[in-house]
Amino acid sequence: MLNDGNGLMFWPGEPWRKERKRKTHNLNLDYNRTYEDETQKRREILTQILGEPPAEGVFLQGPVTFHYGVHTKIGKNTFINFNFTCQDDTEVTIGENCDLGPNVTIVTPIHPIVASERKALMCPDGVPRRLCHAKQVHIRDRCWIGANVVICPGVEIGENCVIGAGSVVTRSIPANSFAAGNPCRVIREITEEDSLTKRPEILGDCRPVE
Repeated sequence: MLNDGNGLMFWPGEPWRKERKRKTHNLNLDYNRTYEDETQKRREILTQILGEPPAEGVFLQGPVTFHYGVHTKIGKNTFINFNFTCQDDTEVTIGENCDLGPNVTIVTPIHPIVASERKALMCPDGVPRRLCHAKQVHIRDRCWIGANVVICPGVEIGENCVIGAGSVVTRSIPANSFAAGNPCRVIREITEEDSLTKRPEILGDCRPVE
């Protein structure tokens, strides 16, 4: 049963959770041992990690580290570069036509801040356990997430956003924004003035696709 991301506490040590994580962690290692041109083998392993065949055009450079895997959905034509980490204790969605740079980390679980509560909380059955809660993360279509970005629990990044390298995204980012920093904040809106058609010295003889 998927934690629904509503913030309620749960026990990561539940048998079904431990079994799913064990399976996924082993599959991560299998994926990371493949060669880049072993496309069919990679697809088969990724299907097991995600719980369904990856969408058309999805490419994960590897190495990858998924926590559950089956809680993550990746849209078509999305590219994910080296060292992707996804701690998907609850739902994570990455939209279509997204690009994620090296060392991107997505985190959904949240642990208690008070040390004694982090060590154990009393469960309804009278047994003390280490508990946490989790909040969903959503990256909408056509986003570019720069290298070494950390996306924290509960964040939604709107469509067409660019997140600058090294950012720590602690709050949701509205669509069509360039945002960066630690903590990440909106720098400005992305407009037609950002088009390479305004930079012929860079565009050269190329042109945007119509």
